[in-house]
This record gives sequence, structure tokens and C-alpha cells, in this order.
Amino acid sequence: MFGGVLEASGIGDALADSLEGIGLPVIVAGFVIATALRIAQGSATVALITSAGLVQPVVANGDYNSVQLAAIVLALSAGSVMASHVNDSGFWLVGRFFNMDVKTTLKTWTVLETLIGLMGFGVAALVYAIA
Repeated sequence: MFGGVLEASGIGDALADSLEGIGLPVIVAGFVIATALRIAQGSATVALITSAGLVQPVVANGDYNSVQLAAIVLALSAGSVMASHVNDSGFWLVGRFFNMDVKTTLKTWTVLETLIGLMGFGVAALVYAIA
């Protein structure tokens, strides 16, 4: 629903225009958007689906081959797992399952998820660059 509201409001097209104006590559923009959404609302699934809907106009207007498209999807996915914290149900699940307090969960789970996201983006960017 959140993604539908953002798209219906025209923010997707506005974002596409903004990204073209800044000159930010779509793979980087997608990662940043997915990361921002993940941090703001907590759900990796919502961050991924919403960011995909937001960058779709840019991708549709671009000339990307299938490998580059796959790399863009990987970048969005990597951004969607970044910085898991207290607004994420997975954060609480892991913390409680392993009997960790919030500080310890932030130092372990949040750092792990951020490293996974950064490594995923690194792989996606490398694939995108050589495709």
C-alpha cells in the first residue's frame, strides 16, 4: 500500500526527474532509497517493494541490459537489509532469541545486517560495472 500511495502521488516520476538532474547512477540511487526506507520504517520487504516502484520510471526510460537490471535489483535488495534496528521485527526476534539486550543486538545484528547490505551492494555494483 505504501508503495502504491507513493506512486499514485507522482513521487516516482518526481524522483526520476531528480535522479536524472543529479546524475546519480540508478544503481546507487536505488540502494540509497531502499536504505532510507528501511531505516525509516523497518521492514525490508516494504523497503524493497517501495524502492523498486520508485526507481521503476528511471529503469523503464533507461537502456539497461538484463545483467544490469539484475544488478539493480540486487542493489535494491542490499539496501533493504541495511541498518536493522529497533523498528524492525527481525531485530527483536534475534535479540530475544539469543537473550541479548538492545545494546548488544545493535552491536551484533545491526552491524551484521549493514555489512551484508554493503557487501551485497559492492557485488551488485561490480556486476553492473562489468556488464
